[in-house]
Amino acid sequence: MLTLYAVPISLYCAKLRIVLRHKQLNFDEVLPPGGYGSDEYKKLVPAGSLPALIHDGLQISDSEAIGEYLNEAFPDPNMLSGTIAERAKLRELSRFHDTRLEPAVRALFPHISASKRDDQFVDHQWQLLIDRLDHIEVLLPQNERPLSLADCGLPITAIWITFLSEQFGRLNPIEGLLATYLKHLNEHTAVADEVKSYQASLNAWKKKL
Repeated sequence: MLTLYAVPISLYCAKLRIVLRHKQLNFDEVLPPGGYGSDEYKKLVPAGSLPALIHDGLQISDSEAIGEYLNEAFPDPNMLSGTIAERAKLRELSRFHDTRLEPAVRALFPHISASKRDDQFVDHQWQLLIDRLDHIEVLLPQNERPLSLADCGLPITAIWITFLSEQFGRLNPIEGLLATYLKHLNEHTAVADEVKSYQASLNAWKKKL
């Protein structure tokens, strides 16, 4: 039995749902009891973070750790394949997304509302985001390959970048090689299904702004 603690709008939860969908694994998705970071939830998941997975009594938090665990526990299809060098490059791409690109996007969240926006900060952070996108293009594969763990965060991050572009009145910086790469990713059923579901969750969230 796989139980996933998650919330619909979380980027990292969506990233993990793509892995689960691609491996065609049955799982129960539940909200964290008491809410994200609550004492009640920490009794189940000490880190209090999302997503978290319970599998036959084993509790794991952190989307990267969960993804690699699922890939070993359920190896078909293999989402971390290739030579030792190719697997290292996949991990490099995945870590760059999680530690450089996604945080650059997340830093803009408090400024979505015009009433709380610091335009000077947004200008600076937007340029940093563009720099991160330029860097990640260098890490993208030159040829099409099977869907990997490294690919699962980018489609959802791209949704947020598009949304933030609209909110801040900026040109969408997703273009060129990255746009082509994302188009190929969306040809995978698991990615397309999660993107559709996530976009609906984001649209519902936007109505509350």
